[in-house]
Amino acid sequence: MASLRNANPRLKNYFKENYIPQVCEALLCGILVTCPEDPLRYLEGMIMVIIKSGLQNLLWDMCIAPSMKSNIRRLSETYLEQLFELDDQLMTPELMIKACSFYTGHLVKTHFCTWRDIARTDENVVLAEKMNRAVTCYNFRLQKSVFHHWHSYMEDQKEKLKNMLLRIQQIIYCHKLTIILTKWRNTARHKSKKKEDELILKHELQLKKWKNRLILKRAAAEESNFPEQSSSEVSLVDETLKCDISLLPERAILQIFFYLSLKDVIICGQVSHAWMLMTQLNSLWNAIDFSTVKNVIPDKYIVSTLQRWRLNVLRLNFRGCLLRPKTFRSVSHCRNLQELNVSDCPTFTDESMRHISEGCPGVLYLNLSNTTITNRTMRLLPRHFHNLQNLSLAYCRRFTDKGLQYLNLGNGCHKLIYLDLSGCTQISVQGFRYIANSCTGVMHLTINDMPTLTDNCVKALVEKCSRITSLVFTGAPHITDCTFKALSTCKLRKIRFEGNKRVTDASFKSVDKNYPNLSHIYMADCKGITDSSLRSLSPLKQLTVLNLANCVRIGDMGLKQFLDGPASIKIRELNLSNCVQLSDASVMKLSERCPNLNYLSLRNCEHLTAQGIGYIVNIFSLVSIDLSGTDISNEAFCKSSVILEHLDVSYCSQLSDMIIKALAIYCINLTSLSIAGCPKITDSAMEMLSAKCHYLHILDISGCVLLTDQILEDLQIGCKQLRILKMQYCTNISKITLAVKALQTKTGPKDTPGGGSLNLPELESGRRVGLRSDPLLPSSQKAAQRMSSKVQQQEYNSNDPPRWFGYDREGNRVTELDNITSSKGASELTVEKSTYSSEDQAA
Repeated sequence: MASLRNANPRLKNYFKENYIPQVCEALLCGILVTCPEDPLRYLEGMIMVIIKSGLQNLLWDMCIAPSMKSNIRRLSETYLEQLFELDDQLMTPELMIKACSFYTGHLVKTHFCTWRDIARTDENVVLAEKMNRAVTCYNFRLQKSVFHHWHSYMEDQKEKLKNMLLRIQQIIYCHKLTIILTKWRNTARHKSKKKEDELILKHELQLKKWKNRLILKRAAAEESNFPEQSSSEVSLVDETLKCDISLLPERAILQIFFYLSLKDVIICGQVSHAWMLMTQLNSLWNAIDFSTVKNVIPDKYIVSTLQRWRLNVLRLNFRGCLLRPKTFRSVSHCRNLQELNVSDCPTFTDESMRHISEGCPGVLYLNLSNTTITNRTMRLLPRHFHNLQNLSLAYCRRFTDKGLQYLNLGNGCHKLIYLDLSGCTQISVQGFRYIANSCTGVMHLTINDMPTLTDNCVKALVEKCSRITSLVFTGAPHITDCTFKALSTCKLRKIRFEGNKRVTDASFKSVDKNYPNLSHIYMADCKGITDSSLRSLSPLKQLTVLNLANCVRIGDMGLKQFLDGPASIKIRELNLSNCVQLSDASVMKLSERCPNLNYLSLRNCEHLTAQGIGYIVNIFSLVSIDLSGTDISNEAFCKSSVILEHLDVSYCSQLSDMIIKALAIYCINLTSLSIAGCPKITDSAMEMLSAKCHYLHILDISGCVLLTDQILEDLQIGCKQLRILKMQYCTNISKITLAVKALQTKTGPKDTPGGGSLNLPELESGRRVGLRSDPLLPSSQKAAQRMSSKVQQQEYNSNDPPRWFGYDREGNRVTELDNITSSKGASELTVEKSTYSSEDQAA
């Protein structure tokens, strides 16, 4: 069976139709590659595989294991077709080589002929055409390059010309703006100057009229034969006749009498029957303050008052009252009592507390500070005062830790919100644990003057008191940064530390994360606070009050970083007293970033100049300013302070009359002013101040050595609301005791205290007997006498200014400042509270 070329066609068809060559090829290839040990069984198995797969899917390598198959390129459909010569047009390798050689030769011949025909053309023409095309292409590229350079140059020239035109336009525009702004500035300055001149002229005319009226009033008073009936008293009588307060609604009457003290209410009740009825209104006796009359009111009157108004009394204040135990027992009749203050009462004992606790179970506020209570009282608090919210045990040193453990008895003091443990040095760490167990709801904690307070005490307290929002630690030198770490579990809003040298910048590293709701921070006299702390405080969005007084390491950089943060927007109160490293840049930044600032203190910031202080004019919301000890040489800082009420410019040696006059003109709402230690102030400035600032309540002119007796009369007429007047070291103001001695010559011998202090009851007695207008008294001393009867507190001393003031009694600067501290301590200050004798008798 070498070949089937000459076989019967039927046999050939049979072979093709039944895939005999393919079957044989697959079996033969499988045996050749696999080489099985038992060929027959191998063939039997492969035949079964072929039957299952079908002849149509038969491949030559089907019987070969997949791992033994090799990549063999097929030259024909099957090798057996060539073996059995079943293909009529069989392709042999010889035929393939012959066909490839023929095709290659034919292809070479064809291309060679074509190349030969092309090569026979005129080479010169072709080269000429190529040259022409090359020249044309070269010229085009050259023109393109030259044009590109020219285009770039022209674009640059156009851009330069455009920029030049814009620059010229800007210069012209800026020049026009400069001309317009210069004219506007000159016009504005002229108008402002004209307005100021008109304002000053207007005030000078008003001052002149005021002086003339003052002269006429003085002349009328001297000509009058009955000085006790002055024009003010006549006007008061007329006003009383025209307006009867009893006709007002009860609500208005109550609002008026609420402003009066107990002593004033008693005096008003003695005016008339109608006034007595008004003072008997029930709501007026909801709150009784016996501390204002503790030295004049007897226990009997207190008992009768409490007995009469026992159903109406809600608030009682016995602070500093020296009462008998029976008087305290009468408090138990006030069943509706809610607030009780018995602080500084040395006679208040545990027995008194027992009676009050049994009769007044509804007390919400209880102040027992500086009393002699013991553990017995501590046992009564949780037993009877179930709703107690405010408790003060400050400086009560007779109870122990055992007493604090009693607070957890019964219902306990779990409703306590405010707790004051100032000065209770006997409390140990265990005592603070007892407080934490019994007062878990405490929100406001005050612990002052506690040198025994340590970090462990605070840790024991905050373990269970996680609702603390307000914390005050003054006089606790052993508190460190660990306390701040322990307080991170509390939602603090107010924190106050003073005089602590162990608190450093580490306490404020994560303050924005641990205490995001902090609104009040008092860190006065903490030497460890630097600019880094201010940088950490800048993200606090709720901060409104910041006190860094005496933090001498604070500088301009730290304050700038603080003001650049969101905390500067809401800040209302900023105290930077004695921060000596601050300069004008800080004040300028303040004026830019603090639109809501109301209270500012820059006391003794010695690097501030007049230019820096002038930036304060841009802070329109200021109500209180403290610039004492700084360099103030112009009045620019007060020209926009329309709402300014409190101003302290004491010890500013450059302060002059012009500044005080400008202050009187622009700041007419002033209620408190201190110009102590300013030697250049004269009577003319005080005259203007008296004529314009009618709302002054507090005035300090100590050390103003050029002031004379004339200012007393001016203040009496212009500042009728003045309540506190300080005149220490005013050498040109005469002693009031001279007026007293002049009165003694009229009334007979009577001992009066000497020296430079004021003794005013004698003046009152002289007024009552009609000797006030004695011709022997100078008019200035009469004014001083009348002034002393108007103010509630007056300080006077005619001694020379201490050497630490820096000038002598003539206002001349002192070059040698020796023994400053001793001179300051040796000066004696005498304070007298002048009251009406008639009021004392009425009380």
